[in-house]
Amino acid sequence: MSVIEVRDLRKRYGDIDAVHGVSLSVAQGEVFALLGPNGAGKSTTVEILEGHRGRTSGEVSVLGMDPAEGGRELRERVGIVLQSSGIEDELTVNEALSVYGSAYTDPRPGAEVLELVGLADQGDRRVMHLSGGQQRRVDLALGLVGRPEVLFLDEPTTGFDPAARRKSWELIASLRALGTTIVLTTHYMDEAEFLADRVAVIVKGEIVAEGSPGELMAAAGDTIITFRLKDGTSLEGIPLADPSVVGPEVSARTDSPTQTLHDLTGWALARDIELGDLSASQPSLEDVYLELAYDGEIGS
Repeated sequence: MSVIEVRDLRKRYGDIDAVHGVSLSVAQGEVFALLGPNGAGKSTTVEILEGHRGRTSGEVSVLGMDPAEGGRELRERVGIVLQSSGIEDELTVNEALSVYGSAYTDPRPGAEVLELVGLADQGDRRVMHLSGGQQRRVDLALGLVGRPEVLFLDEPTTGFDPAARRKSWELIASLRALGTTIVLTTHYMDEAEFLADRVAVIVKGEIVAEGSPGELMAAAGDTIITFRLKDGTSLEGIPLADPSVVGPEVSARTDSPTQTLHDLTGWALARDIELGDLSASQPSLEDVYLELAYDGEIGS
């Protein structure tokens, strides 16, 4: 069952189409990642879904309601974690949870929320005295306090160290297991690859690709061959099509990796050239994203 339905969504600012004909659906209990470069229209799309921004045209439904008209009934069932929050930093963490929780009819107990986000021992500390990563976890706690059926997460792990990021991923996965629907925006492709059931890539206001991370990576098809060369090594005669060179690293795509590796190593042996860190791998979600979002401009 879909809890979010969007059909031909458009948002114009004067002569500029920030969102141009976006259509998507998100199923109950799904983690859906919306990816795109800055200015692509993803934040505008999410703000329309949250009910914080009006649309020019199109149909939008969240939990069966138009977010532009859902009011308190919708707010009770939705949680939002913004990229930056406006929490009064002189409040203690417990006080912040109490204030935000009072807006809901059945809030989660503060101790339960703090345990979920890994701040069980920080409840009496003032927000201003927390580290950046801990403050971000407070943001996440405030988004969970109302027991949301749909949770919007905007760059939820910005400022986290690797261990904290992993713990947050586990939390998000556990919320999905409980049936919470999650809409995620992130610039961390490994995060989207790990968490998302499906992703959509939006570029210049339009969705240019959609599917599971595995489907998008499989659709890229070609194997990526990478290696490193010593400074000053000439690529003359190298048997690669359109190699990309970034510093000492060379990469190229091929649809026949066995033959390409055979030809490449033969070329290197004939010239007494060492191919450092030689590897062949399928494109990652980051590779696919960069190709879609920047049309191959990165590294070219």
